[in-house]
Amino acid sequence: MLILAVKIIKQEQTMKQSSYNSDEIKEKMTYYVLNSIKNEVSPNDDKLKEIISNVISDEAPSLNLSLQDKRALAIEVFNSLRRLDVIEPLMQDPSVTEIMVNGPTKIFYEKNGRLYKSDIAFRDSNSLQTVISCFFANSNRPLNEANPISDLRLPDGSRANAVLPPVAPDGPIVTIRKFTGISHDIVTLIRQGFVSEEAARFLCECVRNKKTIFLCGGTGSGKTTFLNTLSSFIPSDERVVTIEDSAELNLQGISNLVRLEARLPGPDGNGEITIGSLIRAALRMRPDRIIVGEVRGTESADMMHALNTGHPGSMCTGHANSCYEMLERLTGMVMAGSSLPFDAVVTQLSMGIDLLIHITRTKDGRRIIDEISCVLPSVGHEYKLMSLYENKGGNKLERICDISTLERISSSKV
Repeated sequence: MLILAVKIIKQEQTMKQSSYNSDEIKEKMTYYVLNSIKNEVSPNDDKLKEIISNVISDEAPSLNLSLQDKRALAIEVFNSLRRLDVIEPLMQDPSVTEIMVNGPTKIFYEKNGRLYKSDIAFRDSNSLQTVISCFFANSNRPLNEANPISDLRLPDGSRANAVLPPVAPDGPIVTIRKFTGISHDIVTLIRQGFVSEEAARFLCECVRNKKTIFLCGGTGSGKTTFLNTLSSFIPSDERVVTIEDSAELNLQGISNLVRLEARLPGPDGNGEITIGSLIRAALRMRPDRIIVGEVRGTESADMMHALNTGHPGSMCTGHANSCYEMLERLTGMVMAGSSLPFDAVVTQLSMGIDLLIHITRTKDGRRIIDEISCVLPSVGHEYKLMSLYENKGGNKLERICDISTLERISSSKV
């Protein structure tokens, strides 16, 4: 009995020591792996996994780890070298849409429209910074003291932004907006309360009849999701060109589809392909419609030109707090990218855009349309909007005009 008790005590001590030193073991194995590959050309993922497995097997006698623990350790080492270490499980969770790392111990994520604080944490700021820098370096995006701010598009379409000290004095910051690849049909959005059935029918008719639509709202409000949904009503025999800074649109049923994607500058600062240059290129492709994922700068001038040169039915998104504010912001962005005077910009935008849709998020995290407006001809160099639907109180999108007005708008230019 005494011998058995001693064995149990030793086993418990070994388990406690293994658990207590898990971070140290991972760092040691990571160091050994890096030494193993320092003279090799960057190995692919499969080769790296093989090297990690061999290193752990060589060190197995001194680790006192079970087979299951060794497998878990191999995954942790791989994630620290090629993935995002402790937050990789959040990346793999399809229900998580956004991850925010505000230093080593403050990790938040968005799930089902709500923000949660995670229990996971990096060991310290140096560990977090090493993981981030390696992750960006694997995609040939420099992130260091000389370049403390960087953006990255992941292979699955997700977008990452990182900021390092001293720009971020409280520690490295990472924000990842995941691309879920989930597209919602109009029936699902109606069921979720995003849009009313009547408004959905009206908007679908507007798309079919080539009304130019501009969607606006805040970050993460659902603009791209709804743009995807509306695009499904484009007739299948049309030629459509999509332009995005990261490929998120997933148009179905259109065989004559051209997809263009902007490119960030390389490490040397060269090779950038802007949204504006892609819009200009699209105009030479004989498109029936041009769909731009988002305009946020001087490319708005190129978009305005496209809307007024025979491409009705085009669609675009932008950031604004209301439909009217979107027009005001577009005016400023167009003027920054062209030499047109204010009155000419107002006139052309009023002629080029038919409908504005504002999308927002409620306090409980739901995404809804809270305003649909029709753009009327400008009066005295001022924008004139006619509200068609409004969501008062965040409960229901209600029509505030008569049916005949909707029929006239959806079938012909106002």
